[in-house]
Amino acid sequence: MRVPVYNVRGEQVSEAELQDFIFAAPVNQALMHQALLRQLANARLGTHKTKTRGEVSGGGRKPWRQKGTGRARQGSIRAPHWRGGGIVFGPTPRSYEQKMPRKMRRQALRSALSVKAAGSQLVLLDDLTMSEPRTKEIKAMLTNLGITSSALILLPQRDEVILRSVRNLPEVRTLVAQYLNVRDLLQYEYVVMPLASVQVIESFLGQSA
Repeated sequence: MRVPVYNVRGEQVSEAELQDFIFAAPVNQALMHQALLRQLANARLGTHKTKTRGEVSGGGRKPWRQKGTGRARQGSIRAPHWRGGGIVFGPTPRSYEQKMPRKMRRQALRSALSVKAAGSQLVLLDDLTMSEPRTKEIKAMLTNLGITSSALILLPQRDEVILRSVRNLPEVRTLVAQYLNVRDLLQYEYVVMPLASVQVIESFLGQSA
């Protein structure tokens, strides 16, 4: 498929040929959903913990004698039905990690990229370089490209200047193309990337990968 290439002023300068295997692949929504759930699950720390009656402090002696008080018999003030007592069946540290074969993960990325390309939400740049951090320039570039909502800018490699220029824009995020993931693709409406980033993506999502 052929896609127009723009400069930072929003002018079309050329066209680029994108691999249909990546950017026009059959869309598998179930696979994208599974990949998204896996990513969200793997991001969970799983450090939640409540104390059982054997772990809370206090309650080392019987609160009152067994008989003769008129009250119900009690063995510890740290029993679950006491205020400040232990928790029954509470959460304990665990791992939420989900496994997914690499071929399935990559196919989910192809599906997400194909959705963006089909919806004209994939914007290619001939180049994206800056000499000093200037948020105003990034904002002007997005306006010139007709992007008024959220955008994900894919970079071929980490660029501190661009990263510092974008970090004050709440609906814009930069990401190195090598770390492309389904969550960011679905979270942001537009995907903006220079041609160098396309080469990075095609290197690990192409047919030879």
